[in-house]
Amino acid sequence: MATEELQAIIQRCQILEEEDFKGEDFNLFQVAGQKCLEEGYAAEVLEVIQNEKNKVIVKSMGWNLVCPLVRCILSYKQEDEKREHCLKILDQLVQLCNPKELLLGLLEQIEQTSGEQISHTILLLLQPLQTVLLKLHSKKSYSVGLSLSTILNQLSLLPVPYTKEQIQEDKLGLCRCCNAIVDFAKPFVDEVVKNMEASTENDDEELKEELLKFCLKSLKYPLLIAQLDQLHEDIEEDPLRHFAAEILGILLDIRELLPTLFSHRGSKNQNWDHPDFLDIDKKHSADSLACLSYLVFVQYFGIDCFPMVFSPSYLLQCNMTHIEDLLENCLLRIGDNSLHHQYLEFRGFITAPQVLGCNRKKSLKILQLYIDKFDAEGKYILFRCLLKTSNHAGVEGYVIQNIKNQIDLSLKVRIFKWFTGPQLVSLLNLVLLLPEGAETDLLQNSDRIMASLNLLRYLVIKDNEYNNQTGIWTELSKIEQNFLSPLHTGLNMSKAHYEAEIKKSHNSKAVCSVTVGGEKMPNMTTEMQLQTVVFLFVCSFLPEGKCTFRVLHSALFTFDLIESVLARVEELIEVKIKTIT
Repeated sequence: MATEELQAIIQRCQILEEEDFKGEDFNLFQVAGQKCLEEGYAAEVLEVIQNEKNKVIVKSMGWNLVCPLVRCILSYKQEDEKREHCLKILDQLVQLCNPKELLLGLLEQIEQTSGEQISHTILLLLQPLQTVLLKLHSKKSYSVGLSLSTILNQLSLLPVPYTKEQIQEDKLGLCRCCNAIVDFAKPFVDEVVKNMEASTENDDEELKEELLKFCLKSLKYPLLIAQLDQLHEDIEEDPLRHFAAEILGILLDIRELLPTLFSHRGSKNQNWDHPDFLDIDKKHSADSLACLSYLVFVQYFGIDCFPMVFSPSYLLQCNMTHIEDLLENCLLRIGDNSLHHQYLEFRGFITAPQVLGCNRKKSLKILQLYIDKFDAEGKYILFRCLLKTSNHAGVEGYVIQNIKNQIDLSLKVRIFKWFTGPQLVSLLNLVLLLPEGAETDLLQNSDRIMASLNLLRYLVIKDNEYNNQTGIWTELSKIEQNFLSPLHTGLNMSKAHYEAEIKKSHNSKAVCSVTVGGEKMPNMTTEMQLQTVVFLFVCSFLPEGKCTFRVLHSALFTFDLIESVLARVEELIEVKIKTIT
């Protein structure tokens, strides 16, 4: 019988000193105790635990009962007497066991739970876990951080409720857990606040950092994707809004992050060397700070405590980064091709790409994400708008590359509506032309021109006059008139002008002076002046370390490259026409 086995191991260990306990004793105690709990003898186990003679045994071995104990508590109904016995056993273990060993046992149970049991397990163990952590006294910062991180990692597996009904039902218990974890953290926040001025102990700073990490993680999930607008007036108190207010309250209590959010993230040189951000993932921090910015400036949480020394223009500069982060985060949660084209009727969807910042790599990544989310008609409308409004050759070149990809996809899957036939011809009229005819600045528009030539080359190779699925062959005369012919003229003019300037500089040895950044440079010839100016101009667009003498002739090289692709396109067109005739 299970109870007899438990009594046998207890009697055996009562006559031993704690240091004489063997591994076999621990195993026998765990197996016998688990068997008793599973067979419904919780009252008998409680009696053993409460016996003063067994205090040393429970202190050393009791934490092994946490796993079966939690399982039994969750399986019993609220009114079941056996559940009450199990809760009393858990309370006794918290009082008697080694706190470090018990801490690991409790966290292991939280970490191993899944599905609907996640919230039940967390709500059950938060109070015992808090008591155990408080018993650690000093040097508990790491354990507090580990506990908060483990809890939030499990909560991140639960979906965030959005509707009024979902919030009220709180089926999976996320809202209850959020409010409970604030209560869990409160004594540690109070400790930091109490000792902030007087204490010089390093552990207080470490505990403060762990609480900061907890707040940042909470901002990323669940607050970043929670519906925080006050839309449900009939809900007495939105638990997620309450949680957001509590997180802001913790940040204010420990005197962290609201000013830092802007003085740090708004700087041009973001080196992430601020000590508060050590060991915190950059991407996660960016999302968290974006959410914090939203809470402060949109939902007005903590706005009364925000210092008013920052100018509106500076706050706008800082928040531009957060706009990108929030947009990217939202896009990542949307499936490709799932946004209906009618969303573009809303002004915000059309203007969204215009708020992207000056970080070219990141902005293009977000732009591609944005494009990918729309259906075919949405992509078509978006491409037209971007070509008409971007006024940026690099963006236009990127859009044209996307148009090529969509044409290729349409031809492969044989969906002939938006990127073939008349619809495509209308779009190509915006692509295959020079904005200012032959007088277009070819260097300034080189990205767009190269992308357009590559698209035209692809169409000529992929399509033929018999099928003419893209409509390109019926538009050749217009393309010649609006694009190819002006491009030839523009190339000839640009090359002739640039070559004449270089030749002129070789023939002239007149001494002149150049001023750079307000400083007068030594006397130099016109040739030296031209080379210096061109060199400095080109270097201003290049990454550090890439400035070599070869870039002095980059303009001519660009013209030659454009001319080469242009010649190839015209050659392909001529071959196709000869084949037909």
